[in-house]
Amino acid sequence: MPERIKNVFCKFIIVALSLFVAGTSSGYYTETGTKAYGTSTVVDFEHNLDDYVPAKKSYNFYFTYKIVHPWWDAVALGMEDAQKKYLEKGVVITYEYMAPEAASYEDQTERLLLAMERDYDVIGVDVADEEKMSPVLDQMIDAGFKVMTFSSSDASADCKRIAYVGNTHNYQDGADLTEALCEKIGYKGKVGILVGSPGAPCHEDRARGAMDTIAKYQNMEIVAVEYDMDSIDTAYELSMQMLKDNPDIAGFICCNMSNPVGTARAVMESGSEAVIVGMDHDQEALHYLKDGVIYCLGVQDCYSIGFDTLRVAVMIADGNLPGDLFPEKTDERTTLIYQDDAAPMLEILYGDVSQ
Repeated sequence: MPERIKNVFCKFIIVALSLFVAGTSSGYYTETGTKAYGTSTVVDFEHNLDDYVPAKKSYNFYFTYKIVHPWWDAVALGMEDAQKKYLEKGVVITYEYMAPEAASYEDQTERLLLAMERDYDVIGVDVADEEKMSPVLDQMIDAGFKVMTFSSSDASADCKRIAYVGNTHNYQDGADLTEALCEKIGYKGKVGILVGSPGAPCHEDRARGAMDTIAKYQNMEIVAVEYDMDSIDTAYELSMQMLKDNPDIAGFICCNMSNPVGTARAVMESGSEAVIVGMDHDQEALHYLKDGVIYCLGVQDCYSIGFDTLRVAVMIADGNLPGDLFPEKTDERTTLIYQDDAAPMLEILYGDVSQ
């Protein structure tokens, strides 16, 4: 794991493992795997390897993801946990875990071309742009490379990639968040949508889920759909512009981990009472949730994504295909959390007990 991640998240992992059982809220799961309420199982830190016996004593993997961001640092924690558990079984796993500072399918393609020159057992990709990257992955498979996808963005449905580990229900996440917003504002009013990165499957799917949900209600209107490129500052600027253009805007739907923070800053600065719903576990966003500035957040289980990605990569490296050992898509959960859940989540994830 990169030293940057180790330094930033050393305290995170110690606190998280010791405080995992602190959440006490109840909840239920939808058919899509989305949990509607509760903190007790939002992130599962208790993982063990299954009975599969690796064919080799050492493996070398390459993983590239969309953008350098704390969300993927949390995925890396799960990978590191799996790495340690394999080592306890006498299996040494090394891996590179690399991403650009800004999302770019061109950059991702260049990284994959370089990875193809190295002797990796498996190459894993968090797809930056579904339409543009899927053909690249197909070419890699045709050339004999073992390629999987992971995180929150899979390739296209007809892509030849071997398997995917991550969120398979991003559309439903967007719909669930938007439904919560619609109920909160009485199914009427103007809303803005902040998407994230153009072409990123997870962001685009959540936005589609949001737009389709809004379309069900005749008294609701989408006034803007904007791409913030995973930037808090850009999300802030876009939200401020929406507020300026529509002072009566009733809500914001935020489709990634950065834009709930930027939007919350804009809403607070402007004095707006707009309702915000968004994605994931940013510490600042959780504080806004606790303070009531953000209404709800959909938190993905990044830790499980990382752990299962490494576990599936080992089986792929051994020549296995989806079937009895692992599915073609390993689904990981998303949980909607609300104001009462914010303090337990801050403590579980960050050891943050500030008032």
